[in-house]
Amino acid sequence: MTSQSVLFDAPGPKARRRMMWLNIVFGLVVAGIAVLVLAQLGAKGQLAADLWTPFLQWSAWENFLIPGLINTLRAAGLAIIGSAVFGLVFGLGRLSQSRIIRTLSGTVVEFFRAVPVLLMMIFIWLGLSQVNITMLRPSEYPLVAVVAALILYNGSVFAELVRSGVYSLPRGQREAALAVGLTRPQSLRSVEVPQALIAMLPALVSQLVVILKDTALGYIITYRELLQEARGLGNANGNILQALAVAAVIFIVINYALTKLAPWVGQRLGRRTSGRTKAEAPSLIAATKG
Repeated sequence: MTSQSVLFDAPGPKARRRMMWLNIVFGLVVAGIAVLVLAQLGAKGQLAADLWTPFLQWSAWENFLIPGLINTLRAAGLAIIGSAVFGLVFGLGRLSQSRIIRTLSGTVVEFFRAVPVLLMMIFIWLGLSQVNITMLRPSEYPLVAVVAALILYNGSVFAELVRSGVYSLPRGQREAALAVGLTRPQSLRSVEVPQALIAMLPALVSQLVVILKDTALGYIITYRELLQEARGLGNANGNILQALAVAAVIFIVINYALTKLAPWVGQRLGRRTSGRTKAEAPSLIAATKG
């Protein structure tokens, strides 16, 4: 039984034909809108070659797009690592046997899930500018604010994914772990949480895409990520629309690669966690029959 069959019944022949026609109609509508938009842009001269040729020059990539992409990936990478640690700590806290730890972890998770990411970025950025931290330079405040805000929000989402993933496991997993002598915390760390993470892998990868996209909010607090650098390039060359379109294509390519990463990682983890039964030796079979 597949995971899809658990969520809904498999469509029959009529439903498949209906879905096929709906997809065709939807695709034609989207194609028509795209043609209309391109026609309007062409009528206003936005498709002129001189507006796109600057992106074929190495200086545009060397001075703007590549540094912005590096800053975007740096912030996203730090936020992903921090969110994973935050999510595991508070996810396990929400599963703790101690009511105090569960309540404290739940309060932290629900609070940071409710606060908008941009608002947290602005608060942290302004707070850092008001506090004299000797280990940080003022130029590093935007990066710290972006990463910290992404960790607090997305780490809370990760924690909720861990909690819901553990609760979705069959009760037999926990009972089997306790039967072999593991304690409740050991069962969580060694049996339940690893299986929950594999089961929630598509949702986790989707959240990685959210982290990468939310780094673009950093331009509000002067963090020079890809969107900020693309805007600067567009303002310099008078082709802001084209610069934003190129930045959007870069984001789409990276996010598409992340979405394709989930099935590959799932297959690798599935092969590691699923064992193969070895065939019984012929001599042993003959001995048991004799």
